[in-house]
Amino acid sequence: MTGNSTPVRLTERAAKRIREILHEEPRQGSMLRLAVTGGGCSGFQYDFSLTSDRAEDDLIVEREGAVVLIDPVSLDFLRGAEIDFAEEMIAAAFKVNNPNATASCGCGTSFSV
Repeated sequence: MTGNSTPVRLTERAAKRIREILHEEPRQGSMLRLAVTGGGCSGFQYDFSLTSDRAEDDLIVEREGAVVLIDPVSLDFLRGAEIDFAEEMIAAAFKVNNPNATASCGCGTSFSV
């Protein structure tokens, strides 16, 4: 799925950074996987990893050559979210703007629903 029809959006900044990361990856066909796992200081946390394995039921979010995979369980927590990349004075990181999160921690990597 691409464009606005997808349940998870990818910003231009995030797509650019993903392309840069994948360009440096020695394995051909690598993609970024975003998963929601239990843990973190707020109950759930975002887990970003590189993979070349795509499951049949993964959601594929694609923008300008950047590919993000999301499994169906994680998608339940991420529906309507936007994946962004922020470069601030002390850190640079992917940020998930998640409308389903009722609270999040100060570091922005964990949330509750």
